Amino acid sequence: MAWMETHFYSFSMKSNITVNVLIPTPGSDCSIRDMEEGGKYNYRDGLPVVYLLHGAYGDAFSFLRYSNIERYAQDRGIACVMASAGNELYQDTRSGLMYTKFFTEELPLFVRTVFPVTSDPKKTYVAGFSMGGYGAWYLGLTRPDVFGRAASMSGALDLVGMYDHLDPEKNIFPWEDAFGAAVEGGVNRLRGSRHDLFALYDQAVEKGFQPKLYQSVGLSDFLYDMNQYAREEMMRRGADLTYEEGPGAHDWVFWDTYIQHVLDWLLKK
Repeated sequence: MAWMETHFYSFSMKSNITVNVLIPTPGSDCSIRDMEEGGKYNYRDGLPVVYLLHGAYGDAFSFLRYSNIERYAQDRGIACVMASAGNELYQDTRSGLMYTKFFTEELPLFVRTVFPVTSDPKKTYVAGFSMGGYGAWYLGLTRPDVFGRAASMSGALDLVGMYDHLDPEKNIFPWEDAFGAAVEGGVNRLRGSRHDLFALYDQAVEKGFQPKLYQSVGLSDFLYDMNQYAREEMMRRGADLTYEEGPGAHDWVFWDTYIQHVLDWLLKK
């Protein structure tokens, strides 16, 4: 596995950005044929690639520090891309930080140009945990032409409900900066907005896309009920949703296990 920490100037973010990229590499038991068409390390046509999104207070190093993502990606022959997004829920913000544009346009263009990854949306994926679980569905449903599949682990998938039950003393998100008029003055206008995952799903379907979604959550996760609600909303819509749950809480013990499930689902024919 080749791990490359790269830095480039982002027009969307108006600053230099750190991006971690994992590229599977052949071992001593491989031949040059493994790097050609049909091989596991098909650099010529481009490797499948997943953009991995961190949770609140995380960064471009979260998966590298707390999971065995290098080994999992190497075993499966999939490239991984990781960048930081603050606590802004992957939105284009009022303050001028354009996270949505960065993750759906600028970063994929940079990665496709510099690294041996596919340009095929059907083999380009996005996945994340907690805040990044919302981010993965949000980016995937906002740009289904860019990401063929989107996976959430322990995702904060119901923004409407989360804002309604907001505890000011425990609030960690800059709601007005991230969502603007949808929450201005403390009024919840998120339902049906461009930030609402269920509205985004409906819009994607209207445009002719049938998004493939994955969702997992631990039985002891404090977001379990929210995930049940999100599952019911998507199933009511007849969504192509793969759902899993199992023992675990909102932590890396669960995410390190289920990121393996995610990778297998992403690469499923």
